[in-house]
Amino acid sequence: MSAMRQDTPNPWGHRPPAAVDSAATSSDTPAGSRFHNSSGTRRGSLMQEPVLVLNATYEPINVTAVRRAMVLMLKGVAQAEELHSSEVHSAAHSHRVPSVIRLVAYRHIPQQSRALSRKNILLRDRNTCQFCGRVFPSSELTLDHVVPRSRGGRSTWENLVACCYRCNNSKGDRTPEEAGFKLARRPRPFTLHTSRQLMRLIGHRDERWRKYLFY
Repeated sequence: MSAMRQDTPNPWGHRPPAAVDSAATSSDTPAGSRFHNSSGTRRGSLMQEPVLVLNATYEPINVTAVRRAMVLMLKGVAQAEELHSSEVHSAAHSHRVPSVIRLVAYRHIPQQSRALSRKNILLRDRNTCQFCGRVFPSSELTLDHVVPRSRGGRSTWENLVACCYRCNNSKGDRTPEEAGFKLARRPRPFTLHTSRQLMRLIGHRDERWRKYLFY
């Protein structure tokens, strides 16, 4: 399995919940705004909850995590449109956790596919092993070449899928048919259509998203 490059973070936060960093880097977090609460485990889970990102025109353009969303708000790049009842605390202030944020300035979003990366493949496949159908944390998933590299398989959207380590080891250097496996779905490039499908899927769990998912 070849190493995939990681996406370069952009101003509107292409950091979906399935693959978001467990902690913001120092460059992402404004000085004096380190979030905390009484339970580190609960905070960690809360800070990775999904947040819908709207363009300045209210068009849904992305899903990011609470931590990234709050950093964008503190930097003045975005503002909250919908809030959770939960709060996180900085050294001097309490902050309501956002459910939907909107960019202050309009950003042009290219219509082409996203960059090919491990993060985006896991997001496309919804952190689901494409052979056994089970959902795993990102750390418990790898990428599998459907057609093995030894057989000429390439590292492309159509030949890479999310796979748990057990299925990856069991499949080995074979095709799915040879290993007696069946793909859950045909792998395709991650397009804007894919992103919107994921927004709708997550939006069913949060009624605050629904009025923005009108397309």
